[in-house]
Amino acid sequence: MAGSASMGTLYVVGIGPGLPHAMTQRAKDVITSADCVIASNLYQEFLRRDGTLPPEDAVTDGGIAARPNGTTQEIVRSSMGRQVELAKEAFERVRDGEDVAHVSGGDPNVYGKSDLLFLMAEEEEAYDIPIEIVPGVTAALGGAANLGAPLSNDFCTVSLSDKWRGWEEIEEKLRAAAISGFVVVLYNCWRDYERAIDVLREERADDVPVGIFNDAGRGDAGRNLEDETHTVTTLGAATEHDEKVGGMGTSIVVGTAETEVWENDHEEYLVTPRGGRDVEDF
Repeated sequence: MAGSASMGTLYVVGIGPGLPHAMTQRAKDVITSADCVIASNLYQEFLRRDGTLPPEDAVTDGGIAARPNGTTQEIVRSSMGRQVELAKEAFERVRDGEDVAHVSGGDPNVYGKSDLLFLMAEEEEAYDIPIEIVPGVTAALGGAANLGAPLSNDFCTVSLSDKWRGWEEIEEKLRAAAISGFVVVLYNCWRDYERAIDVLREERADDVPVGIFNDAGRGDAGRNLEDETHTVTTLGAATEHDEKVGGMGTSIVVGTAETEVWENDHEEYLVTPRGGRDVEDF
């Protein structure tokens, strides 16, 4: 998608865990070429590691940085309290002909920023603004890769944040997911993860395998605990690992009765088979 000749495009860019190696080429290209990049200080730091953004000492106090091709790029700091203001600013920049990359961690559609931009466009009646969502690797997928193959059958994600909804709604979704046989990936585990585990234990056996992971894909650049970690345990013992649940970067994968712990000479993995397939079914 592209804007008209006189208008730019608003890109909502998912950068996965944030480190350059885990970004899609499309995300990198959009951020590198955008006239304006809106990103938090943390994501700016990550994006400078391979030159996706210019180095910090090349950025003026006004946020203007020179790119290798001789053009300039404006870098705007994003923060939680400025989201509405920055959305309005992005619309005006696009109308002035700028391409704007609004950076979101993970994938913009998985508890990211895409819905906010559409809500703001509706609120501001900004129907003229071209919007493109650039997908990224969400924590559920990055963490699952570290754990092996826990999501090979049906799965769902549930956020434990009760900022915009009550716990009753969260509990209802957890219970429905457990009864329906989904592998469940919990986000925002710093909010009552013990309570969520208790609900799942009412519908699922205590020996079901569980994986706890932090800052998937960030290696030694993790913001929680001791950088990127993953732990294999069981549903019954999940709340005994408080030291592994550190903040917004923590997610938990709760397996089903079919999920197994599989080991080789190197480590142990979680594997959820897809519908009981055998080797000869491939």
